[in-house]
Amino acid sequence: MKKIVLLAIFSSVFAVNGQNDLKTHYESFYKQMRTQGDIRGAINALTHLYVIEPSAARKDTLAYLYANSGQYVQAVNLLGTEKDASASDMAVDVKAISLKSLDQPQLAVQQYEILFERKPDAYLAYELADLNLQIGKLEEAKKHITYGLENVKDEMKVPFYESKPPYEVPLKAALTYEKGLLIYNEDKSKIDEAIQLIDKAIELAPNFNLARQIKKALTNQKTKTAQKAAEEKGE
Repeated sequence: MKKIVLLAIFSSVFAVNGQNDLKTHYESFYKQMRTQGDIRGAINALTHLYVIEPSAARKDTLAYLYANSGQYVQAVNLLGTEKDASASDMAVDVKAISLKSLDQPQLAVQQYEILFERKPDAYLAYELADLNLQIGKLEEAKKHITYGLENVKDEMKVPFYESKPPYEVPLKAALTYEKGLLIYNEDKSKIDEAIQLIDKAIELAPNFNLARQIKKALTNQKTKTAQKAAEEKGE
């Protein structure tokens, strides 16, 4: 019996020492991968560290590395999609960006709401305006567009990726464009007012490719509506 107890004690000691050795190894490996800029290696090392010694900080950092390398599904699988007001800023930010990138606006908007409640700014207001427009929450979109336009600074920029290469426009132009979309979604008969706002956005950002595309679509819609009205009148 004494031998069995001693063996059990030695086994537990070796297991602890082995685990400590692994932890030390992967901590060094993780540091080296970060130094080399090897994100895949850093993710691998941090995954091992998280398995050896789980912590919220490690999970959040691992999810951040996934999201930063465009692996949004993995980031969301790690953090979940629920609205958690107690989560760290990093975790909420990663979930917001990942869910938006995965085309899940209804889930993404919940995360941006947490960030906005913690520290409101014009950038977050723009994200919330855009997402709320996508899911048809026009009053929420209007509220955030108003906040954004009241708090935007001239030096603030926002990127767009619908064309290659990507480009940046002043945040004020992006918010003005969103206001034009809002006007049109609120009342389709206000197409001229919507086009005027989009024109203003293009004046602020001549390279605003998306705004030009939407203006063209609205102008075509206006022409078709006018033609249809003329045909009906002729009948």
